[in-house]
Amino acid sequence: MALIINGEEIDDEAIETEFRQIKGHYERTLQVACCERDPEFRATAKDNIISRVILNNEARLRFPGVDEAAVSARLEKLIEEAGGDHQFAIRIGMPLQGNEDIIRDNVANGVRLDSLLTGVYGEEKEPTEEELQEFYQKSIEQFKSDELIRVVHITKGMDGAKSRQEVYEKMRELRARVKSGEDFEALAEAERGNEQQQIDLGWFKRGEYMEEFETIAFSMDVGEVSPVFTTQLGFHLCKLMDRKPATAVPLDEIREKVTLSYREAERDRRFNEFLAELKKSASIVDTDPPENCGCGH
Repeated sequence: MALIINGEEIDDEAIETEFRQIKGHYERTLQVACCERDPEFRATAKDNIISRVILNNEARLRFPGVDEAAVSARLEKLIEEAGGDHQFAIRIGMPLQGNEDIIRDNVANGVRLDSLLTGVYGEEKEPTEEELQEFYQKSIEQFKSDELIRVVHITKGMDGAKSRQEVYEKMRELRARVKSGEDFEALAEAERGNEQQQIDLGWFKRGEYMEEFETIAFSMDVGEVSPVFTTQLGFHLCKLMDRKPATAVPLDEIREKVTLSYREAERDRRFNEFLAELKKSASIVDTDPPENCGCGH
C-alpha cells in the first residue's frame, strides 16, 4: 500500500482512480498532453484522498451516532436528484439491492460531515463595509462584465455544391477579395444564402455561439478577417467589427453578489484552516517512490 492514513491502508486502485479522474479533466479541457504533469496530478489525487479520510474520521469521532431518519431523508433526496433508483445505482457504481447497509453507511458519513462543517463554518456575520470593499478590490476579476464583440460573417453549407472542396475554394476566393480591399459587409450581404441568414451577429459574449466559432472570433483583433474555418454548420469567414472589453462592475450594482462571494470565501478559509490543523496531527505515510513516466518528459 502506497498510502497509510492514521493506520488506514488506502488501496492503490483508489489512488489510481482519483488520479485518472483528475488527469481526465485536464485532458478534456486541453490543458495537458502526454504525462508531463502526472506527478502533480498524482500528488493532488493523494491529497484529495488524505483530506477525505481525515475529515470522515473526525466526523465519526465527533458524531458517532446518526439519526436514522436524517440518513433516510438524505438518501431519498440523493435518489431523487439522480433521477430515480436506477440512475442513482449507476452514479454510485453498485446496485441498491443487496448493498443497503454499505449505501446507508456512506450516506450517514455525509450526514456526519454536514454536522462537522456546520460547526467549522460557525456563525456567519454580516461583513462590514470595509471588509466588503477590501474583498471586492482583491477579487475584482470575478466582478467584471463580460467581454463583448461584434462580428459580421459569411457562412456557406453544402446546399447546391458538388463537394466540400468546392465550398472551401469559394470561401477562399471571398477571403482573397476582402484582403484585396472589398468591403466585407457588402460582400457578406451579396453572399447571403437566404433572407433569414444573419450576417451581422451584433454584440455577444462567450457562450452564445458554438465553441469552434467563438474560439476564432474572440481571438481576432478589431478589423481583422479570419481564415476560412469550419463548424458543424459549414464553412465560415468572419470579421471582427468591434470589441467591448470586460470592465469592473461598480460595487453598489452587485453588492448582494459580492456579499455572497465574501461569505463563500470565508467558509473556504475556515475549512482550509480546519483541514490544515487535522493534517498536522494526522499520521500520513506515503511509500511511493518518485514518479517517472519513462517517456522522456
